[in-house]
Order: sequence, then structure tokens, then C-alpha cells
Amino acid sequence: MNRTARAALGAFAIAIAGLTAGCDNSPNPKGSESTNTLFIAFQERSPRHLDPTASYAVNEVPYMYSIYEAPYAYHYLKRPYVVVPKAAEALAEPRYLDKDGKPLPANAPGERVAESVYDIHIKHGMRYAPHPAFATDATGAYLYHAMTAAQVRDKHSPLDFDKTGTREVVADDFVYALKRHATPRIETPIFGIFSEYVIGLKDYGELIRAEDKKLRQGGDPAALDKPFLDFRQYPLAGAVALDKYTYRIRIKGKYPQWKYWMTMTFTAPVPWEADKFYAQPGMAKNSLTLDVWPVGSGPFMAVEYDPDRRHVLVRNPNYHGATYPCEGMPGDKELGLLDDCGKRLPFLDKLVFNTEKDKTPLRAKFTQGFLDVPEIERNDWGPDFLADANDSDEVKQRFEERGMRFPKSVEPQNWYLGFNWLDPVVGKGDTPEQQEKNRKLRHALSIAIDWEEGYGRVFTQKAGEAAMGPLPGGTFGSRHGTPGDINPVTHRMVDGKPVRRSIAEAKHLLAEAGYPDGRDAKTGKPLVLNYDYQRVPTPEYRAELDWMVKQFAKVGVQLEIRATDYNQFQEKMLKGKQQIFWWGWFADYPDAENFLFLFYGPNSKAKVEGENTANYENPEFDRRYKQLALLDDGPAKQKLVDEMVDILRRDAPWAFGYFPYSAGAYQKWVGDAKYGLFTNDRALYYKVDAPMRSRLQAEWNRPKVWPLGLMALGVLLLAWIARRAFRARERMTARGLRAAEAKA
Repeated sequence: MNRTARAALGAFAIAIAGLTAGCDNSPNPKGSESTNTLFIAFQERSPRHLDPTASYAVNEVPYMYSIYEAPYAYHYLKRPYVVVPKAAEALAEPRYLDKDGKPLPANAPGERVAESVYDIHIKHGMRYAPHPAFATDATGAYLYHAMTAAQVRDKHSPLDFDKTGTREVVADDFVYALKRHATPRIETPIFGIFSEYVIGLKDYGELIRAEDKKLRQGGDPAALDKPFLDFRQYPLAGAVALDKYTYRIRIKGKYPQWKYWMTMTFTAPVPWEADKFYAQPGMAKNSLTLDVWPVGSGPFMAVEYDPDRRHVLVRNPNYHGATYPCEGMPGDKELGLLDDCGKRLPFLDKLVFNTEKDKTPLRAKFTQGFLDVPEIERNDWGPDFLADANDSDEVKQRFEERGMRFPKSVEPQNWYLGFNWLDPVVGKGDTPEQQEKNRKLRHALSIAIDWEEGYGRVFTQKAGEAAMGPLPGGTFGSRHGTPGDINPVTHRMVDGKPVRRSIAEAKHLLAEAGYPDGRDAKTGKPLVLNYDYQRVPTPEYRAELDWMVKQFAKVGVQLEIRATDYNQFQEKMLKGKQQIFWWGWFADYPDAENFLFLFYGPNSKAKVEGENTANYENPEFDRRYKQLALLDDGPAKQKLVDEMVDILRRDAPWAFGYFPYSAGAYQKWVGDAKYGLFTNDRALYYKVDAPMRSRLQAEWNRPKVWPLGLMALGVLLLAWIARRAFRARERMTARGLRAAEAKA
């Protein structure tokens, strides 16, 4: 080998050594894999609301329940789900009063109960995470409650303030939180429901709107800055602090489901200081709001907010502490889920959320070990990976070798296609004649959408069971999975099994609705319907959208896709301008009422920012819904639920969609991981074996050097060819010179 070839090869070897030594394809900062951190992804956009009064979306759950503490929670391990105290010392047993205020026995019939009284005793010593809203000087005066816009100009995070403070959580904070549901300044999705039950809250809402109008009189209606609305000044009959650690809630009538609402962050404490702090001039402009920078007493606190890119929570140094449970279900001990019995929580120091715009890189990063869980709040990743394993023995072997876990469970949740009741074509209709035509149109479309095909055989990553109504299994009152469970609008019984009605039947209904062969009988124009979808149409979602278009095309109806990211989708829904839309519901609590309230008229999304996304309204249904709240589980409640489901099947405000299968997705080094639809505070219990993660990440992502070896051989070959060519030219030149000399 000549000097040139040796030099070239040496330079190449040095370059390869440098590349392989520095090769690291991790998306996380170097060395972070060795820290006590849980790495998680989120899709598309940042959470829209981190204010406990407004937050009600699934993608907000991991933040809310890590930062805030509701009075109650669900036992982390027990199934069926059991409500346990969290911020409260114990579960409060309601006292029942009749219309004259006289006590009633605990087993009094619901119709005799005029009022239920809950006295909640909270734990002593709970403290809020450090925050400038609590900072005071030596005299006790607040340092940052009288700032000017100029002073705020360079502040974009609570961490930009020099001083922070804290204080103990008191009963008044829980009362203040309930009062905030009457605010007109932010979305309040539960105000409609709460005002039906918390005594005086509906009138309180009118009072607060009037007071807010006074405060903002003469100001710019569109201004981001709003003067402090201090709810402490306005008493609410249904919520009052009895002493520093006890508060009372008064509920109209009997409402057994109230205990479930107490597990949600809607009822978590909110300090008035936070409202006061964020109400100052210039704060909203710099995104200094509770929606972005929450203030809670939970195990974690927010320290980084990079919109649509990255969020970081760290351990709250003021957290009072909880302990890992010592009881669970059969099999939990064998899975190691009881090994940490009695240990102090949380185990983690940090939660890091990084955005992924597309599912493909998210899946890749999980399989490479760079994500500990794909998305902590979602239970559809497990079925997704299990479908991959079923489709490929190679993938299945890789998952097994790497110890990845996808434990399956059955949870009360659904996905559905909704019809906006306010829309003149697919909604209720203005006249009895139009109402009947619109109903037949909804029936025809409900038949045409073959959920058994789409989410049983085609989209196996999102597999589930076709829904015959709104109630999944696992809730009292649901008939799902029982013999004879059938939606007569969309199915008929054949040999004891439900079979979807034919497209011919759907087309007949469509013609009766005024659209023979998918065309308006009066104008001859094709029927074109708009479909609002809550995800950007990436290739994987495009397949589902194309499938839905084909379902409508089976009856000659054209479907126009209007797909946006989730935040924009929610804005559309609030305005009530959608026509047909795709949405899902993850139950807030294990009771049929939590699904049926999605159809309750006073809970309309467009009218009161509630969770009735179809804006459905039927007096007969609403009347029964009010009765439902009075009943404990039993035959009377079952009969009422059956009647309500029958009304919904006939009216068809939804094409009922399907009930998805559930499964978590966890790396081998993630401990104490058990998915539960209602255990939203899962980050409190998770732990990571960081040394194992560091070792396995390196093992799974070793750079492949054989291509570099081939390149080296290629360099040698090229050097050899070049050398031969060079020597050949030299010989030819020498021969030419000798020949010339001979002639001379």
C-alpha cells in the first residue's frame, strides 16, 4: 500500500472512530437517562387548560392530577374501583334532610330527601408548591400583588420572580374552588351540572356575572387584563368553611354520585392568591395564568412550559407525602405491585413531556427505549403495540426480549360519531315533519357505518366492540355483552346474535328523509355533510378518515373532512358550528350517570360549555335524568337506565361507535405501573430503575459498524484501483519517453 492510500485509510479510520464514539441517537439530553426522571410524549399541541376549573380534556390529565389534590381519589390497585380519601381525612357520610330541614335516616327514599349535607375534614399540614403569589416581606405583605405592566414585562414564568412563598392549604380554598365554577371569564364545563346540585350555585352564577360586569365596566371587552374577581367577597349558601380544616357542601336532594366528583380536580383547592397574582396587568399577555402555570399542593409542580414542544414537572418540595398501598388485587403481589408497601411517595423526581407530531416517531422512540411510557394518560397504545406483535413474530419476539409490558384491562369508555342537534340537516329539526326526516337521516347513517368492520377487523390497533348504546360494560345499568343487547335501529337478531341492518334498509330510510340515492329530492343536489375530526390528518389518521368517507358513500352521501388539531377542534365545538364530529369519552367515574349526563340538555357544550357535545335536548330524557340522580344501584335504577337508552337509540344523537380495548404500555424498568381509567394520579406511584434504563438504551441502540467496514473496504478498493491506474500511466509515460529517445 502506497503512502497516499495509507493516509486516506488512516484519515477514514479516525473519522469512523469519532463518529462511533460520539454516536447517540437519543432525543433526550445526554446523561438524563441516568436520572430519576420519567420520559413521556404528548401529541400535537400543549394542553389547553391547566386551570382546575376549566380542565376537562384527556391530554390534560397527567399534569392536573400530578399538581392538584382533590378531596378523594381512587385506590390505585383495587378493582372494581374504590373511592378513598386524598386531601380529605376520611370520606364524608352525607346527612339527609327533608323539606323542613329535619334529619332523615340514611336509607330514606330519594324523593323524600330535600338536601344532602357533606362535612369534609381535610388533612393538616398540606402546603402549596413554592410560588411568587405567596411571597411576602418581613411584615407579611405580599411582594407581588400590586405590580404594574412594566414590572411584569420581562416575566414569562413564576421562576422569573426573585422570591417565592407557600402556605398551608385550608378549608376556605376548597370553598373558593367551588365558587370559581360560576366565573364568566374562563370555560367552566361542569358549571351546568354543579349548579343543578350545589345549593345556590345557579343564582351565584348570575350574581358573579353581574359583579364581573361592574368590575370591567368602561374597559375594553377584548382586553386580556381583567381586574381581580375575589370570590371570597360573595358567600355561597351551598359551600362554606366551618373552621380552618372543615368545610360543608350542601347538595339538592339525594345525589349518590357526588362522591365521584370529589375525586376530580374540579373540587381541588385553589388559593385566592393565585387568582389575585395572575389578574395583574401584563400577566395574561405573557401567558402567566393558571391555564399555563398551575398552583397546587400535589406531588409535582410545573417548572418548564415550552408551548407545543416540552413540559417539565418536578417534585414539589412542600408535598406533605403519601404512602404506597399495601393491598391490591389477586395477582398484584406476583407482579411486584405490592413490593413498595408503605413507602413514601412520590418515587420520581421529574416528569418530562416532549411533543411528537406524528405517531410513527413516537412508536419508534418507545421501542428504542427513549420513552418510558408513550402517553401516560392514554390506554390505546397497548392495543396498538399488541396488534403489531400479533401481525409479526419478529416484532413479538423483540417486545418479549426487551421486557416491554402491555397489560390489558376493560375500562368504561367509548368512541362515537356525533350529530349536532343545532344543525338544520342532521340535528333536531324545526318542525315535527323535519324532525322525523332528520331522525331517519341519522338512522340511515348509523346503519351505514359498519363499526364491526372498521374497529373489529380493519384498524386492529384501535380494536374494540361495536356499541349498541352509550353505556360500556363495567358500569351499573349497562347491558353491553349480555344476551339480547341490541340497538333495533341499527341491528336485528339472527340466530340469537345481533347483525347490522342492510344498506338497502339504510337507503330506504335515506329516501324517506328526502335524500333518495344521496340527493336532495327537491333540488337534485348531492347531500354533502361536514365531518369535524380532532386530529391533523397524518397518514395513519388519513386511513381512518378515508374509511369513514367510504361508509357514507355506501348510501350515496358525500362526506367532507374538516380535520384540525385538538385545540382548534374544541374551539369549533364550543361555538356549536360543527355538523358531524368524532369524539370519545373516558368515564370520570364508574356509574351510568357519567355517560348519560353527556345527553342532558342543560349540559350543552354550545350553550353552557358543558359536555353534551351533540347539544342534544329531549324533555323526556332530561326528566328521567333528574330521577336517576336520586337512585342507588338496584332494579328501579336499571329500569330507568333502560328507558333512557331506548330514547337515545330512537333519537340517535350519536352513531354509537365502539368500546375500545384498553392496555397500558410500559418499559421493563418502569415499576409499580398499573393502568386504571380512574386512577388519574398514576405518576404519584410510578418509579424507574434509571441504571437499567441507561444500560438497555445503550444496548438497544448500539451503532451498526458493519456499513462503515464496507465503506472502509470500498476506500481500500478505490485506493488500489487509483494506485494501479497511476502506475499504469507511469509505465506508459516511461515507454513513450524511451520510444522518443530511440527515434532521436
